[in-house]
Amino acid sequence: MKIRLSLAACVVLALPALVLGHHQSGPVVSVVPALTEALFAIGVGPRVVGVSSFDRYPPEVATRTRVGGLLDPDMERIFALRPDLVVLYGSQQDQIEQLAQAGVEVFSYAHGGIVDTLSVIRQLGVVTGHAADADRVVTAIENQLADLRARTGSRRRPRVLLVFGREPRSLRNIYAIGGVGFLNDMLVAAGGENVFADVARESLQLTSEAILTAAPDVIVELTYDERMTSDNQKAEVAVWNRLASIPAVRTQRVHLLLGNQFVQPGPRLAEATTAIAQVLHPDAF
Repeated sequence: MKIRLSLAACVVLALPALVLGHHQSGPVVSVVPALTEALFAIGVGPRVVGVSSFDRYPPEVATRTRVGGLLDPDMERIFALRPDLVVLYGSQQDQIEQLAQAGVEVFSYAHGGIVDTLSVIRQLGVVTGHAADADRVVTAIENQLADLRARTGSRRRPRVLLVFGREPRSLRNIYAIGGVGFLNDMLVAAGGENVFADVARESLQLTSEAILTAAPDVIVELTYDERMTSDNQKAEVAVWNRLASIPAVRTQRVHLLLGNQFVQPGPRLAEATTAIAQVLHPDAF
C-alpha cells in the first residue's frame, strides 16, 4: 500500500496564534475566509473593509475590497484601507512583520481541530470587542455538534474515506484526510470512523492501491468548485465505479458534497458536519 504524505494548501495542521495588545474597534481586513465568516457572524461585518480573493460567504463580502490571499497578499492595498486590525495566516511572517512595523495589529491564524476553531472564534470576539457575540456563536455550534453525537452515538460507525481533492473526472492526485485536524474531528462528530485514523497527519495523497486496501464502507468527497452542475456531480461520483470492489462502490455509498463550508472551519462548521452525518446515517434524520 502506498500513501504519500502531503500538506495540501487548504488543510494545514497548526495551532492558532495571536499578536495583539487590546481589542480593536476600527476597520478590519481579513485574508482568511474562515475568519472573514466569523467576523460577520459575530457582528463585526460592518467594520470589515477588505477580504481575500477567495472569500465567497457571506454574500456581503462581494462589496468589500479584495486584497489577495495566502500566497499573494496585496500589502499596498491593505495599507491603503488603513485598518486597525488585519487577520493573516501564521505562515505570512513577512506581512506580519510589515504590519507590526507600521503599528497595525495582527490576528495570526492557522488551522487546527474543532476545539481550536471554536477557541479562535472566541479569541476573535475578544480582540474585536464582540466577546459575547462570539460566545453565542460558539455555543450554538457546540449545541449542534452535541445533538449530532446524540443522534449517531448508538449507531454503528461506518468506515469512511473522506476525500477533499483530486483531478476532475479521474482518480489521480487524490487527497484525503488523516487522523488529525478539523475534518477528521468533523467526521468523528458526524458518526463516522476515518479509515486513515491511525495516520497522524491532516492530509494524505493516496494511490488507488491504498484505497482498495482501506476498503471504506462509505466515500465522502468534498468539493468547492463553484462551476459544479448536477450533471457534473453525477459524473464525478461515477468515476469511483472504476474501483468496483470497494464496499462503498458496491453498495452505492459514494457521496459528493458541495460547498466551501466543508474546507473552511468557521461558523458553518456544525452545518457542514450535519451534512456529512446525513449521508452516513440518513435514517437518523
